[in-house]
Amino acid sequence: MGSLGRSSHSTKPNESMRLIVTTFFGVVLGFVIGASFPALSVKLNLASSYFSTPDDGLESFSDLSLKKPFVPLCSNGTQETKLNDTSKIWVPSNPRGAERLPPGIVESESDYFLRRLWGKPSEDLIKKPKYLVTFTVGYAQKNNIDAAVKKFSDNFSILLFHYDGRTTEWDEFEWSKRAIHVSVPKQTKWWYAKRFLHPDIVAPYEYIFIWDEDLGVEHFNAEEYIRLVKKHGLEISQPGLEPNKGLTWQMTKRRGDREVHKETEEKPGWCKDPQLPPCAAFIEIMAPVFSREAWRCVWYMIQNDLIHGWGLDFALRKCVEPAHEKIGVVDSQWIIHQSLPSLGSQGESENGKKPWEGVRERCKKEWTMFQTRLSDAEKAYFQSVGIDPPKLSR
Repeated sequence: MGSLGRSSHSTKPNESMRLIVTTFFGVVLGFVIGASFPALSVKLNLASSYFSTPDDGLESFSDLSLKKPFVPLCSNGTQETKLNDTSKIWVPSNPRGAERLPPGIVESESDYFLRRLWGKPSEDLIKKPKYLVTFTVGYAQKNNIDAAVKKFSDNFSILLFHYDGRTTEWDEFEWSKRAIHVSVPKQTKWWYAKRFLHPDIVAPYEYIFIWDEDLGVEHFNAEEYIRLVKKHGLEISQPGLEPNKGLTWQMTKRRGDREVHKETEEKPGWCKDPQLPPCAAFIEIMAPVFSREAWRCVWYMIQNDLIHGWGLDFALRKCVEPAHEKIGVVDSQWIIHQSLPSLGSQGESENGKKPWEGVRERCKKEWTMFQTRLSDAEKAYFQSVGIDPPKLSR
């Protein structure tokens, strides 16, 4: 019993001492931890100042990381992340590839206006041409082109595509010095058109003439032609052809008793529908004239590898509506198709065929290929939306 009593009395001083020691160490540990926070704060501030931008008006890197999802500067983050990150520019309505630019700096269109190397840009152009005319040319036809260009006023930009590589010789003509010259040997006008007449490049021009080099223009006036095209609401057109020269289709034959015609009669069986080619909604590709809006559609329809454009004339109606009203022939401003096989001579003999024969054979093949591609594309579209393709005439 005495032993138990001594043990009970001796534990009280020990418990008191343990409590004192625990309290002391708790105070010391708290002091140490508290003293460490200012140093950590200084280190964080130093780190944030290291990553902050030079512009005092912008938020620092560390601030942004706390407020918004972090997107590495060189990452390909999702569009949603870019839209949520208001510190960076991302404008989905900008042209593809320009989403990171502020809309006010985006210049989506260009032109063929010639500018000076000095002075104020705003004073470069005394007059802006309203229309564009292009010719695909060889130097052998220089006199023909000279006569043609002189039919176009200073309201027209002049663009020559040279398939024979000869450009400097054209400087004998005064107008050539203010024309645009593009030279790539042995190419067709549709090859050039696909590469140099993008709708955003020719957007300033109300009408675009894409002409061959072998056209007689004695009875043609470009300004009067434009007036008639506007009067009759033609989005795609061509001058009438002199009946006895280079005539393939009745639709393009000049009528001597009217300003414009939009339909014709062809050989029996040629026209399954009187409002479809070649009886209506049809012109040829030797001297087409496109409105700015129509050309934007036609350019996209031109196939990159089908350079002769055969078959394109039957498909132009896809780009305007109603086609039989907006495609037509201007009779009172007419031309003569001289049918000079100049580009055919740019081919090469192959398998015993003359150069022009190889060129003509490819033209025919391309026509078939284009028709097949267009037909297949239309069928694929209608099937994708779950409806039966309509029966279409060629």
